[in-house]
Amino acid sequence: KGLINDPGMDGSFDVERGLRTARALLLDVIDLGLPVGCEFLEPTSPQYIADTVAWGAIGARTTESQVHRQLVSGLSMPVGFKNGTDGNVQVAIDGVKAAASEHVFFGVDDFGRGSVVHTSGNDDCHIILRGGTPGPNYDAASVLDAAERLTKAGLSPKVMVDCSHANSGKDHERQAEVAVEIAEMFAAARREGEGPVLSGVMLESFLVPGAQSLDGELVYGQSVTDKCMGWDASAAVLEALARAGRD
Repeated sequence: KGLINDPGMDGSFDVERGLRTARALLLDVIDLGLPVGCEFLEPTSPQYIADTVAWGAIGARTTESQVHRQLVSGLSMPVGFKNGTDGNVQVAIDGVKAAASEHVFFGVDDFGRGSVVHTSGNDDCHIILRGGTPGPNYDAASVLDAAERLTKAGLSPKVMVDCSHANSGKDHERQAEVAVEIAEMFAAARREGEGPVLSGVMLESFLVPGAQSLDGELVYGQSVTDKCMGWDASAAVLEALARAGRD
């Protein structure tokens, strides 16, 4: 579950240390002038870090969760809802609509006390296509279908694509191929004068490609969770995306 839950990566689950470490890290990053994006796994920890986060995500396994939709309705940042693991895009669209509404629910206040929380709704949400059990959904037809469904729902037809997970078959090296295809799709739409339905991409990226086990000596800059693209591949992908934005 990450740095906050188990900062020692040893099963000690020192959450207090994790919260302090995570917040310090986030502050260090934004001091560099670099915006930070985070996936929100549960509704409590955002109270401690939300002021340092520029963009948030709700994962495929929690996008239908009423608790997470209520959480997003009170966050002061854009948030993306992923389609379900079964490929269902409608659950993400429903999440965006629900988060845009006002909610009243039991939660915690700024001092960590149990309280009744009133939210005003979050109009800055969008969907993220990440593929599903049937296969990828980053192709032009899938993206346009999602945009049309958003429009029919009265929402902004902006779609982000996750180049990893089911869109890459969980092959971290294939992320680059997916991203290049998306860049070509974006450039073609611009040349034809069409509105930019694609609003962004997600990449699982780190310094060293692949992933490692927590057993034994750790390699600096390599993921201990999902397999990631390395630095060189990431730089090449960003250059391809930048060219697509200029063409």
